Amino acid sequence: MKSTLILISIFALIFTACKNQPKEKAQVKKPNILFLLADDLGYGELGSYGQEVIQTPVLDNLAKQGMRFTDFYAGTSVCSPSRAVLMTGKHAGHSTIRGNNGIFENDVWKRVPLKKDEITLGEMMKEAGYQTAFIGKWHLDNPNDESTWAMNRGFDFAVQEQWASRFGGKEFEEKVHWINDDRDTMSYDQDKYDCIDVFRTNFVMEYLDEKEDDKPFFIFMSYRIPHGHERYIRNKELYADKGWEEKERTHAAKITLLDGQIGRLLKRLKDDGELENTLVIFTSDNGAHHEGHDHNFFKSTGGLRGFKRDMYEGGIRTPLIAYWEDKIEKGTISNHQGAFYDFMPTFAEVAGIETPSQSDGISILPELLGKEQKKHDYLYWELQLDGWNRKMPKGGFRQAVRKENWKAVRYGSESETELYNLEEDSYETNNLAGEHPEIVLKMEKLFEDARTETEGFPFGGKVQDYMAKEKHN
Repeated sequence: MKSTLILISIFALIFTACKNQPKEKAQVKKPNILFLLADDLGYGELGSYGQEVIQTPVLDNLAKQGMRFTDFYAGTSVCSPSRAVLMTGKHAGHSTIRGNNGIFENDVWKRVPLKKDEITLGEMMKEAGYQTAFIGKWHLDNPNDESTWAMNRGFDFAVQEQWASRFGGKEFEEKVHWINDDRDTMSYDQDKYDCIDVFRTNFVMEYLDEKEDDKPFFIFMSYRIPHGHERYIRNKELYADKGWEEKERTHAAKITLLDGQIGRLLKRLKDDGELENTLVIFTSDNGAHHEGHDHNFFKSTGGLRGFKRDMYEGGIRTPLIAYWEDKIEKGTISNHQGAFYDFMPTFAEVAGIETPSQSDGISILPELLGKEQKKHDYLYWELQLDGWNRKMPKGGFRQAVRKENWKAVRYGSESETELYNLEEDSYETNNLAGEHPEIVLKMEKLFEDARTETEGFPFGGKVQDYMAKEKHN
């Protein structure tokens, strides 16, 4: 009996000890990332960036609840090369794609895809354990080679618009969206939806119904608004009382409709309990366009010089809004100088992985979290404009570099370099090249040193011998 009581006491002690052991904490899911990319939205087309007419209440509130950047830049000033910078973390002097089209043998112009050995954001995030989705405009492929499409570049779920058929390169009359592969497509019916981005947001809603709940997500929403070629929208009511020309009413309405679709998506994430664990980024692929509307009508660039395809601020400076509940301080305004190639290292740090060595970027996560932020020595952009039935002197080659508050611009590899002090002259009205030849020489050295040659884009040339110029001066 005594031995039995001893055994019972021992078991009781063991049970109590086990019961009192601290429970193993449930594994915390990595933060989700929602990346929202507008198409040709200007620096001054949101209320939070000074717009006084076009209504964007959702994005303005997102800026109030998060961080708004004043000095952030696209990859370059037109879609394909800018998106290549974003997707690979390489700046425009190292990226494979330097223009919307490249030139090859026998003067044949064609789309240039990302190289297979270039790691994409989708591939990086998938490797980090994320479920990945891409919806919208890809523009980084050979349309006739599906291995270059988003679905084969790291995205588990991909809804991608495609203009060219795999069969002979014939243009589609309708905007066909390919869902994961060429066996499932859906055409955008412009008479059914207020705008194309209602159609695209429907896809992400369906994706949220089917995604895995126990894995973090990386969703890349590549919107079409306010791209100039979207000249028709079904909605005829927004701003109808303003008396504007239809092209301007349509432009303003598109932006407000996009704002509403972003609100619809954010509400869904909040209702699902996902928003609190999601870093939300909103930006635009380049500056304001001048295609089918007057970019001065709404002060689309916020007064900045130039527009889409320009290397002046109006062509490359973009809005950037970041929101992360309880992580980013509300109502913060950042003047940190960054660019699209910073997103790859930023998302890598959020995911807790190493940044691919190909990236030229610097993580802006410390800036988002109010910590000490590393700065770029300089920012670099270039662009070759030839292609798409356009013929320009020396390929329409353009370059820009920003080093602290100095900005250099050059249109043509052998042209004179313009120099601006953005701290005193953000509108780039006063060319100071003649007053600061020593700074011009440093900038021209960067024009040469920051870039490499790449197939299909031969018009970069070489800067004039800066050492000879220095000796002359």
